[in-house]
Amino acid sequence: MSRMRFITIEDLLEMLANNQKFKLVEVLSEEDYKSGHIPGAISLPLDKLSALAKQHLKKTNSIVVYCANYQCHASTNAAKTLLKMGYRKTADFKAGKRGWLHAGFELEK
Repeated sequence: MSRMRFITIEDLLEMLANNQKFKLVEVLSEEDYKSGHIPGAISLPLDKLSALAKQHLKKTNSIVVYCANYQCHASTNAAKTLLKMGYRKTADFKAGKRGWLHAGFELEK
């Protein structure tokens, strides 16, 4: 299995600023997603991730998963699941929504 990779807010901002092609995936519930998500993110809740991944992600995609904050383990579990499924270019933005907001950015609704 590929190694787990964590990225910081600076890494994510650099990817966005450089127009890197990647899928940003929120792994919280659909209700959490609808209440506000990082702009450009798609919703693939952790409990449905295995079923939905094949429909929305390609094995060649660079993927960044996130959840609520550092205390939330959903994104790490999602990254492990995707790596086991063969999505080798998966990273975990551990700071999640709270880190995004704390850095002064807004959520999209």
